[in-house]
Amino acid sequence: MKRDSFFGAFLNFIKSRRFLKHVGLVILFYIVVVFVTMFILDWSTNHGEKIEVPNIVGKNANEAKEILEESGLKYQILDSIYDPKKPNGTVIQQTPEATKKTSIYVKSGRIIGLRVTKKQRMVQVPNLINKSQRFATSILKNRGLKFEIRYKPVIEELNGVVVEQIYKGKKIINGTMIPAGATITIYVGEFVIEDPEKIPDLYGLTISEAISLLDELGFRYDYGCSDCQTREDTLSAVITHQSPEFFSGREISKSSIITFTGSMNPEINPEKSSQSKSNQNALKKERDALKENGDEDQDNE
Repeated sequence: MKRDSFFGAFLNFIKSRRFLKHVGLVILFYIVVVFVTMFILDWSTNHGEKIEVPNIVGKNANEAKEILEESGLKYQILDSIYDPKKPNGTVIQQTPEATKKTSIYVKSGRIIGLRVTKKQRMVQVPNLINKSQRFATSILKNRGLKFEIRYKPVIEELNGVVVEQIYKGKKIINGTMIPAGATITIYVGEFVIEDPEKIPDLYGLTISEAISLLDELGFRYDYGCSDCQTREDTLSAVITHQSPEFFSGREISKSSIITFTGSMNPEINPEKSSQSKSNQNALKKERDALKENGDEDQDNE
């Protein structure tokens, strides 16, 4: 009896106006959602719009750009291909192809990919460092590159090998792309037996002062500063370490590299600083004396 009563009440609810009203509202809601979605999709995808893709192969890239923009299309250069037989910037391939070939239409705003020609072939710079001069020049010739050879004083172990490669005044590394036919300057190490020179005492000098001194003496050098932020900071930093270290009478070849480091806030050893100033004054007097003797010799001549 209870079961019959439940089904009877359920049937009465289904037949009621309230139930039918809610069902109608749900159906209406879904119909509205479907139509709005279809409208948005048609609007956003330009449904029904058909634009013919023009044939721009063989045209200059600038001309191709104007043609595509007039048709409501965009373009993107996908690649530049070396072809000395065609004018620079000639379109040799487009994606998608012209509608006349494929019967395919597109919508406005579609990006057309272009491949264009270039007159200048790019080649990869080989790594020549530590290669012999003969091997390096052979590699450059094979790559279609020109070269200029210069020599740089080095330690004996680097004699005859490439120690630096320069393009347009800048160091270049393996993998850099440059135009074929460009000229690379290669520096080849040249070991020269030199008379040893007394090593200067740099302790307590600023890096700027040390650079001027070493340039005047003809030494090669390298330097750094651990707590400097700018180049100006580095040049004004006070030197606290140098290698090879200074001691009285020590001599080294000018092809050797003197390395020194400075600091903006150095911990100065007063005793060492006083001794260094004495060493620096002695060196200055010695050089002044040599300069005076040289001037006298010239006057006598």
